[in-house]
Amino acid sequence: MAHPKRQHSKSRTNKRRSHNKIGEPTLAECDNCGALHRYHHICKECGYYRGRQILNVNK
Repeated sequence: MAHPKRQHSKSRTNKRRSHNKIGEPTLAECDNCGALHRYHHICKECGYYRGRQILNVNK
């Protein structure tokens, strides 16, 4: 197996990893109440997911 002859600097390593970051989650609009929620997650405002009520949310 090949081994590097010299150690990579911290700046060079960080430059390579600059694109490996977590982006902001994609949001969808709730069909029931219109609030924004994450994809494939229950709406926190009304408790609906894909047209069905999953949670009883007291307002």
